Amino acid sequence: MSDRQPPAALLREAVAHLAPALPVLTDLGQRFAAAGHDLALVGGPVRDAFLGRTSSDLDLTTSARPDDTEAILAAWGSATWDMGRAFGTIGARRGDVVVEVTTYRADAYDGVTRKPVVAFGDTLEDDLVRRDFACNAMALRLPDLAFVDPHGGLEDLQARVLRTPTTPEVSFGDDPLRMMRAARFVSQLGFVPAPEVLTAMRDMASSIDIVSAERVRDELVKLLMGAHPRAGLELLVRSGIAAIVLPELPALQLEVDEHHRHKDVYEHSMTVLEQAIDLEGPADGPPESVPGPDLVLRLAALLHDIGKPATRRFEDGGGVSFHHHEVVGAKLSAKRMRALRFDKETTKAVARLVELHLRFHGYGDGAWTDSAVRRYVTDSGDLLPRLHRLTRADCTTRNVKKARRLSRAYDELEERIARLLEEEELKAVRPELDGHEIAQALGIRPGPVLGRAYQFLLALRLDEGPVGPEVARERLLAWWAEQPESRVAGDG
Repeated sequence: MSDRQPPAALLREAVAHLAPALPVLTDLGQRFAAAGHDLALVGGPVRDAFLGRTSSDLDLTTSARPDDTEAILAAWGSATWDMGRAFGTIGARRGDVVVEVTTYRADAYDGVTRKPVVAFGDTLEDDLVRRDFACNAMALRLPDLAFVDPHGGLEDLQARVLRTPTTPEVSFGDDPLRMMRAARFVSQLGFVPAPEVLTAMRDMASSIDIVSAERVRDELVKLLMGAHPRAGLELLVRSGIAAIVLPELPALQLEVDEHHRHKDVYEHSMTVLEQAIDLEGPADGPPESVPGPDLVLRLAALLHDIGKPATRRFEDGGGVSFHHHEVVGAKLSAKRMRALRFDKETTKAVARLVELHLRFHGYGDGAWTDSAVRRYVTDSGDLLPRLHRLTRADCTTRNVKKARRLSRAYDELEERIARLLEEEELKAVRPELDGHEIAQALGIRPGPVLGRAYQFLLALRLDEGPVGPEVARERLLAWWAEQPESRVAGDG
């Protein structure tokens, strides 16, 4: 362990990144000191300051017990709330500033339910040793901004390495989710795990089973939304953790790409993820640009081929096929996302993109009719901008001529879509007779038969484009004459 002070210039630069919050931090530090308690800024905000980033979080730790903390914060802010009194955390707000203050802790876990048994600590150093990684175990004492780094976290920041304050086995035994957090930091910060951290992750991977699906999901989402998600996912696979929380991903390593363009489908999927990210729009871009980072697109890119293991067939001549893997993959994607407690809307969107990701390949020769183009648009709905990017990202061939041909074909398809959208306003495509007009024309009441009639007119609209209300009514009556219900109505 070490508690060496950083060069004065480096500390000044870090403090400069805390400038917007310094008045609040100084004020709170003085208030706690006046009451006889220590206070320190800790964890992410300190790490980010030394990385040259401004953090919106103000995580504070104190020697004060929760009741004392609440009393001090009540005098400082306009509102306080109990973030988890049993765990020592009190929240407060003053204007637009929100702080969380947690009593020094020394958590213990029962190793089965993951429910922490809280023991409040007495020193900042005791609190820091229980944190996940050394780079998050740095603090600035308040109000004097004295730097505290007993575990060499600043050296780790400069080396971009993840180590634990205590042994990895003890740290991960306290909370197995820290293993996934390691992969998240690899994605977010570009760090690499120290050898002993990777070894412990491999040895203890099975303990992730006792962590709730919701906590696992939240870490996976943060990983995917990071700057380097491939690196984070590869750590999960190498450590064996992915085999437990996302088994469909390492399973792709068993499958040989049918065109022999990649070592395996796993490598292909990682490349597609990276290429999809490259196609995301700027964070402040319009919705049609798919502003990044976009969780739905990234999940769909990662999972688009997970149906291949179940559909692999060896063909005569040594070839391999994966017929209908998009349909199987859509079901598997939805199943895995439900297991991870993703919301219904996200789950539905990702599964739909996986199901549709091969649709374009029927367009290769540009022979689609306007009807097929209309169906492509209506079937994808609001997901069309993401489908455009997923489809383009799915081209990972090393054959330059083939890649250019596919790109030109998709350029042409997008141009046709844009033209049809402009001509027909396909985004809001509907039959040319509404439900009331259909019921009036056929003399029927609302019900399943009316629904079938509506679908007939919708198919007519998609297949032939606008034909006009009169023609639509004539075609509807012709269709109705062939339905058994029309004869029943006539007999009546």
